[in-house]
Order: sequence, then structure tokens, then C-alpha cells
Amino acid sequence: MTKPLALTLGEPAGIGPDIAIAAWLKRRELDLPPFYLIGDIEFMRGRAKALNADVPFAETDTAKTTNTFASALPVVPLGQNVTARPGKPDNTSAPAAIASISRAVADVAAGYASAVVTNPIAKSVLYKAGFEFPGHTEFLAHLASQSGKTPMPVMMLWSPTLAVVPVTIHLSLRDAIAGLSTELIVKTARIVAADLKSRLGIAKPRLAISGLNPHAGEDGSLGQEDQSIVAPAIATLYAEGIDVRGPLPADTMFHERARKTYDCAICMYHDQALIPIKTIAFDDGVNVTLGLPFVRTSPDHGTAFDIAGTGKANPSSLVAALKLAARMTARTA
Repeated sequence: MTKPLALTLGEPAGIGPDIAIAAWLKRRELDLPPFYLIGDIEFMRGRAKALNADVPFAETDTAKTTNTFASALPVVPLGQNVTARPGKPDNTSAPAAIASISRAVADVAAGYASAVVTNPIAKSVLYKAGFEFPGHTEFLAHLASQSGKTPMPVMMLWSPTLAVVPVTIHLSLRDAIAGLSTELIVKTARIVAADLKSRLGIAKPRLAISGLNPHAGEDGSLGQEDQSIVAPAIATLYAEGIDVRGPLPADTMFHERARKTYDCAICMYHDQALIPIKTIAFDDGVNVTLGLPFVRTSPDHGTAFDIAGTGKANPSSLVAALKLAARMTARTA
């Protein structure tokens, strides 16, 4: 990888700054790819002081990041001051988080960075500031659409032991069921299969598709959706040559032997997918957005306001996100 990764600030009152510092301190030990943080250098110096972390920072531009990374944590200026204290978002939080994401995507589009790695955001803070998108995934798709065709973003949670994709994402269970369709399942699975092949090097991805209802509907006795919506999607995908099977009962898909039979589990709604992976791989899970014209990964956890600035934040998921972004970028370079 010749270009650095663009790491966003995330919610400044959360643990994003903490884990960025912790990851940089372990850069040699963990053989991390070069990255730069898009933020406010004085804010980062203040957070390092609160953490009692001896970290040199270097305000830099993207072109000089790779050379700077070995001796200092590179910070590309955000262009605005950040004043949020650990655990206490303020009126600089949302503008800083949004601007950092926008700059990271612009840097990749301009060829300055190889991929976007995003630190956790606080959606409630963004919503109060007028943020119009449900979350990171949808905002990234919006930014990507500004330079061409609007992509369909797909959220994958990845770990070395399990990868999952929810077909419906940030919806109430009632709305998720109402919004589920054969077409949506097919489009999602196509993107998953294509990106697993092109970006993760899996020659013929194996997809396991869950049912919606308990026991995948028990032949219709526990609901008709698995027969009327999910099964036709699987038939379409199979006819296209995608290695797919299902609908499978979700309660038997995630034990160790079952996980060895597929490369990604595609589930019908948010918790059906995220509960298993956050149980199995909480510390090293990575949030990956598929279907975008660039690589984007993120730690699979939230802002953890309660431990921000205390030194208790675990950088493992960010480390995994940085390494996976570099791996995916190397595949598509």
C-alpha cells in the first residue's frame, strides 16, 4: 500500500481520539499501515495529556503522511476548533465529526488516501444538529453519489471467525419486516458476493441466507415470508451462479461447525446479524461498507462516553479496521 489510510475523528467526546492514539503507539508492535487523523491537533494534544500518553503529533498534509507516521501521529487539519471534553459532546462535536468524514471521502476521491477508516459517531448528537442521514453508511453513500451514480451501500460486520450482513439495517422490527423484499435480498447478496471476491480475494463466496421467522417459518406454519420472499431470492441468486443456500433457521447458523460452511451470513434484520458477531467477536469485529466506490471500514463499537479520556478504551477493533482496510485496498490497487 503506497497511500495512507484516512482516519476520521469520530465523535470527539467519545473514545475515537483515545483509540487513535493507542493504535499509533502500537504501530510497530502490530505492524500497522500508515494512517493520518483528520482533526484538530490542539484538541488531540489535550486528549493525549488527559490520557498521560507521550505522543508526538505532526500537523501535515496528506502527501507527507507516510514519512511522518513513523515518528509522529499525523494530523491533517480539520479547519475548525474542537472543544468537546471526554464524555461531554458540545456544539463543536457534530460539525467536526461530519467535516472529518467528508474530508476523508474527498481525500480518497482525490487519490491522497487509499481508504476511509471511520471512528465511532454519536447519532443522537448528529441528529440534534440537523444531520439528515440514519448513520455512517447512508452518509457515505451520499458523499459517494456526488461524483457519479448513487451506490447501494451494504453493511457487513467482519471478523476472522464470522462475517454477517443485515439486509435491513437501522429500522424498527416492524418496519424491517414491512421493508423486506425479494429484490432487496437479491441486490444485497449480489453486492456481498462481488465485494467478497474483488476486495477480499474469495474466489467463489459461499453465502448462507437466514430465514425471517423462527425455524425459517416451519414450512409456512410460523409465517409465509420465508416461502414468499426469501426463497424466491435464493432461487434467483442460485440461477445466477452464486453459491447460496437457505432460508436457514437463524438459531442454528452461528455455532462453530455451521460457520465453517459459509463465508458470510446474510440475515433479514439488524439484531439477527449483529447479536451473533458481537457475541463471538466483540473486540476484533470490523464494520465494512460494501457497494461503495472506495473501501471503508470502522471499529464495531460505539463512542463509549463513560470511558472516554480514562485510558480504558480497547483499540483492538480499530486496529482490525485499519488492517482490513489495508488488505482490501491491496486487493483493489
